[in-house]
Amino acid sequence: MTHSVIRLTTTPEDHRIAQLAAAAIGLALIDAAIPLPLPGVKPGLSNIVTLIVLARYGWATAAWVSALRVIAGGLMLGQFLSPGFFMSLTGALLSLLVLAFAIRLPRRWFGPVSWSILAAFAHIGGQLLLARLWLIPHNGLFYLVPLFSSAALGFGIINGLIAARLLEQMPPSPPASQPEVKNA
Repeated sequence: MTHSVIRLTTTPEDHRIAQLAAAAIGLALIDAAIPLPLPGVKPGLSNIVTLIVLARYGWATAAWVSALRVIAGGLMLGQFLSPGFFMSLTGALLSLLVLAFAIRLPRRWFGPVSWSILAAFAHIGGQLLLARLWLIPHNGLFYLVPLFSSAALGFGIINGLIAARLLEQMPPSPPASQPEVKNA
């Protein structure tokens, strides 16, 4: 019997995505541990990482980080393919869709805080829509919209402010065309 060796070649971009996804996953686990009075209302701390990635590396990298966070978070929390997983996935997909348009808005007026608010509303909107269509087929669910909207606005502002502050404090990223040089 012949054993073949599979070699995976990774790039610096692969390593960056893995590191950023690990940070987002860690924050998602912290998020899950925070007790909150209403199911579905969470600070969304991992979205801070998504906003930073979006601003520094673009939408495609942010989408990878977000997808890895949802899948790995679902696996680590024992919720993979559960209703909670699909709620998270739906929220993440709608947030990414909105962010794809939001990053094209003029940077003079739009940045991490406005992106965060838009993404938070898309996230909770997607979750409420999925809950209505799949889990709670009753329009009474929409009585919770003001409460969820208030949470989305509040956490969206806070996460956006944190992301903006962290972006200000981060050193500039090296140009994409040149490899990062490390001093020995």
